[in-house]
Amino acid sequence: MTRDQRFWRLLTLVEDYYTTGERTAGDPPAVRFPGAPAPGDAPTTAATPASAAPPTTGQADADAGAADSLARVAVEVAACRACRLCGGRTNTVPGEGGSRPRVMVIGEGPGREEDRSGRPFVGPAGQYLDRWLAAIDLQRDADCFITNVVKCRPPDNRDPRPEESSACLPFLQRQIRLLRPRALLSVGRIAGQVLTGRDAPIGALRGQVYHYAVAGLPHPLPLVTTYHPSGVLRNQSLRRAVWDDLRLLQRAIAADGGSAPATSASAPG
Repeated sequence: MTRDQRFWRLLTLVEDYYTTGERTAGDPPAVRFPGAPAPGDAPTTAATPASAAPPTTGQADADAGAADSLARVAVEVAACRACRLCGGRTNTVPGEGGSRPRVMVIGEGPGREEDRSGRPFVGPAGQYLDRWLAAIDLQRDADCFITNVVKCRPPDNRDPRPEESSACLPFLQRQIRLLRPRALLSVGRIAGQVLTGRDAPIGALRGQVYHYAVAGLPHPLPLVTTYHPSGVLRNQSLRRAVWDDLRLLQRAIAADGGSAPATSASAPG
């Protein structure tokens, strides 16, 4: 490993400590190298990531019928055995929210409380996320649909592995296609990497608007990435960056035909 590679591994470990806080000693992050533009380089970037490719032919055929629905996705998630995460789950967590959301919030995976309840973003992180959404005039139940990249809890809250994210991605894409949100908000490094297709720390991913394409939708959806609420609860110095990202999301919604009056917005506490 070169000196530059060692530096980027160290940077990743430091960022993970402050923004995630939970990692088993035997599961260090993969080395991530620079390559994504710095946040200030391009305020708005159109990018169709490789991970936005449509599902495999068999999955696409299964999705093509008019009978597809969120309920059907949830049933298939509950029966899924496509990766090893199924072996340790208590409940699957397909997601919840409004049927015509303005924003779809996407985290990386369920935690302990989510696994117990079958609901996404419960507990302190979920309450904090609610405050973020309220700060830009979004109500969790009416204006948002909240889910994760993977629908089963990774053991010891470790990062979802690439093969686990890939196995679950067709479910997420079907949900996006069914819900047709005006914008996507990814929270946390793993969700940001999966949706942008860029292998970089969240600090390098945030601060710009991407566009995420899903087969069956007429155009790519605006995508904003930011830190995970649990990370910001541990490191309050990240609040300013999150507020900037939320305002960026608000402008993306407005540009797509939504209504998000900046005058009524106030920074979350």
